Amino acid sequence: MSRHFAHHQIRIKHLSNVQRKRLIKRSVLAIAVIEPLMTLPQVYQIWVMKQAEGVSGLTWGLYLIAAVIWLLYGLQLKDKPIIISSILWLFFESAVVVGTILYS
Repeated sequence: MSRHFAHHQIRIKHLSNVQRKRLIKRSVLAIAVIEPLMTLPQVYQIWVMKQAEGVSGLTWGLYLIAAVIWLLYGLQLKDKPIIISSILWLFFESAVVVGTILYS
């Protein structure tokens, strides 16, 4: 275990429950934005390089359906991270699906 990690582990242990929940909430919100953005290289390859070879439109279409279900669930719960993440996934997954249709 690195000293850096051990230092943060000790700091987290000393947080109050409210501080811990706030940290987790901020982390989840950050991941809700960052994770869909990790799809950008795939979108770039398809739309800028116009190369969709090896990209499964069916798989990405199923991901798109899953994102719709997650969005509906997030809206039902009024859960901001789920809603934000699902909207971003819908955008990027739609871009991949349409791109695979156009450039395959």
